[in-house]
Amino acid sequence: MTRPLLSRIAETLYWIGRYVERADDTARLLDVSVHRMLDEPETCRSIFAVLGLSPVASVSAPAVIRRLAYDLDEPASIAASIQSARDSARGVREVLASEVWECLNVTWHHLSALESQPPHAYLSFVRERAALFFGLADTSMSRDDCWRFIVLGRSLERVDMTTRLLAVHLDSDWRLLLQASGADESFTRTHGARDGEVLEFLLLDRLFPRSVVYSLLTAEKCLRALAPDTTRAGVADSAQAAIGRVRAGLEYADLNELRDRLPELLGILQEACAAAGEAIAKRFFQHREAMAWVGA
Repeated sequence: MTRPLLSRIAETLYWIGRYVERADDTARLLDVSVHRMLDEPETCRSIFAVLGLSPVASVSAPAVIRRLAYDLDEPASIAASIQSARDSARGVREVLASEVWECLNVTWHHLSALESQPPHAYLSFVRERAALFFGLADTSMSRDDCWRFIVLGRSLERVDMTTRLLAVHLDSDWRLLLQASGADESFTRTHGARDGEVLEFLLLDRLFPRSVVYSLLTAEKCLRALAPDTTRAGVADSAQAAIGRVRAGLEYADLNELRDRLPELLGILQEACAAAGEAIAKRFFQHREAMAWVGA
């Protein structure tokens, strides 16, 4: 039997998962939007809205890229997220596979050298390294609590970012939504060019690992393993209950009413993610006040 994780280590691993996923999602969003920002200034404000940030009075494509990709003083930036993930991993190296730690360490040291390259090179590198990080965690770490907290953080961050993206870009080009969600190729192989299926795919597809339902199911599995429920009725874990309720509501939603109910559903999802995050912090991270994204 494995020993329970210290609260500090559990919280650090959870936030590593969130930091890397946030860097990956932000890189995807910026990469598909960089050309739009040059032609459509309103796109800049939309990006800030997705990330829960207040834009400055006058924004431009270079300013957005600088703030959200390179600026270490902006907590929501890619560079700051990678730095936080790397610094956090350095403090828990004893519970991480060496390849996982080296991946973050090398990624951090290479980022500054790429700032002089075109944004696409920087953003593609971040996406590739995030995929490598999670791939190494999946293939080199035991399926114990260390791995579960990383996956739990990644899953909740993925739900949060996808719902934010849908809330801001619902009436925009569906292709942007798919590309920013990393779903473009998978959707095309599954549904072809039927744009009417995009919302259903991003929210409800049980086989696509970036869909909201898939991520919620993954988070539930992690929580059940982290804190097995011995009660004979109901669900004692408030985090699992919050996720389970919203996941069941999505899975059994009337597809014909999905678009009309979308603002309501996205609001419920955001509230559920916040409630689950607070419950997770209260149950597992009791040594200090829970961390949170700026602007979240």
